[in-house]
Amino acid sequence: MDYVKLGTTGLDVSRICLGCMSYGAADRGTHAWTLDEETSRPFIRQAVEAGINFFDTANVYSDGTSEEIVGRALADFARRDEIVLATKVHGRMRPGPNGGGLSRKAVLSEIDHSLRRLGTDYVDLYQIHRFDPVTPVEETMEALHDVVKAGKARYIGASSMYAWQLSKAQYVAERHGWTRFASMQNHYNLLYREEEREMLPLCADQGVGVIPWSPLARGRLTRPWDATSARSETDEFGKTLYLDGDRHIVDAVAAVAAERGVSPAQIALAWVLRQPGVSAPIIGATKPHHLADAVASVEVELSDEECRRLEEHYSPRGVAGHA
Repeated sequence: MDYVKLGTTGLDVSRICLGCMSYGAADRGTHAWTLDEETSRPFIRQAVEAGINFFDTANVYSDGTSEEIVGRALADFARRDEIVLATKVHGRMRPGPNGGGLSRKAVLSEIDHSLRRLGTDYVDLYQIHRFDPVTPVEETMEALHDVVKAGKARYIGASSMYAWQLSKAQYVAERHGWTRFASMQNHYNLLYREEEREMLPLCADQGVGVIPWSPLARGRLTRPWDATSARSETDEFGKTLYLDGDRHIVDAVAAVAAERGVSPAQIALAWVLRQPGVSAPIIGATKPHHLADAVASVEVELSDEECRRLEEHYSPRGVAGHA
């Protein structure tokens, strides 16, 4: 496994991050396809043994049970100081007032709940899961700064939003001497490249590390276009993200993979890893070969001609994934 700095920080992260949305109680939250604790633990152990030190979850994943599973597994399989543990805040955790969002009350409450579920005194990266348009940016950034100064988080990060929103948040933080975002977790893959217009150049300019979610387009890039999975059949959010014309890109990935004698997943991830500013794509794993492919992709070096073939069928589209 290779390691890189997260943006311009001094934090070393593995080139692959294990996303833990797949691990959680299926009867909690909105993901009926998640794996229970007994089934999840081997994947977390496999990741640690493969040299992956970067793990990402969120308070809303399976109503907090993902954090609980990940926290217990990592305590058993790794030394805390060797792990880069990330979680997120924003989504609604309970009904009624102050049950979600990025108010000072929500941020300061949810970090404590997350730490309790994870069984740790701090997270390495505390991320806002989305932008909160009804809370002043100053309120959110000061609260996040206070979380860092209290020792409950080492760094803070953002997730899918417009480039102007990230720029505003960074400006507010710098103006007040508060902690700035070190990372951007955004939607980016061969089927969705709109981030190349503004977000990726902004991150490069500001030294913000990019850790894309869904680098395999929810598995679309790993199998024939008409094939389905248990997740794809019930993933209503995922059904809104991609276009029928994208099958040509999927076919190109399969063709390059066949020529190389590797899996389509390795080709699709190698393309993401090749993009400037990308620190570590976040992959999900519900089968052992998912992790094996992800680790192997770090060693795949695509040629310019192969990248041209992978990119040539892309067509511009509307923003997807910010909501």
